[in-house]
Amino acid sequence: MQHQHPHPENHLTSSAMLQDIVIGLSDGLTVPFALAAGLSGAVQSSGLVITAGLAEVVAGSIAMGLGGYLAGRTEVEHYAAELQREYQEIAEVPHVERAEVDELLQEMGLSAATRAQAVRELTADPDQWVRFMMKYELGLEKPDPRQAPKSAFTISTAYAVGGLIPLSAYFLTATPTEGLVLSAVMTLVCLLIFGYLKSRMTGQPPVWGALKMAGTGALAAGAAFLVARQFERQ
Repeated sequence: MQHQHPHPENHLTSSAMLQDIVIGLSDGLTVPFALAAGLSGAVQSSGLVITAGLAEVVAGSIAMGLGGYLAGRTEVEHYAAELQREYQEIAEVPHVERAEVDELLQEMGLSAATRAQAVRELTADPDQWVRFMMKYELGLEKPDPRQAPKSAFTISTAYAVGGLIPLSAYFLTATPTEGLVLSAVMTLVCLLIFGYLKSRMTGQPPVWGALKMAGTGALAAGAAFLVARQFERQ
């Protein structure tokens, strides 16, 4: 008897948390850095940059966390509304819903005889029928109602951590110009590392992911710095 070796399934199972970390950390690294870079071109005090930067990190962290929570709650409410609508439709127009089940099964490549049996079995149980329609007609998976507060905490924390990295350079230097140089180096390195690791975890080309993440941050900071310079000259 031959022993079959199990095939390793290397799938990413924590996609929701990873997505929240990516959203929070990427914005946390780029937005406060862009703000600090812009202020560095307009003021002569590192204290002002630090004060404004900390205020932005706190406000941004709260706003991002709230946005993540509202997005999660909206997904739950949307699923609940569509679920109720599907139950109503199979009760009021079951012949139409059965025809839609048959059409979906036909798109999957099932024969007429197999479809007829599958339709009978799927529509025998209203709960099973509705779950099928939710997934294959509407493309909706049941969301975790606990995900909204989890997303809020993860995004908010990731944003705060990301935002403190570029801002910390101004605590270590005497002038905004020196702080900007150190902050740029620190942020660029973090963006490269973060972009590389994120791409590796999601199965994307890691080097390209690192360069894309760093390029996005550099463009945002450069735009903010140039705008601040223009206001300073006026």
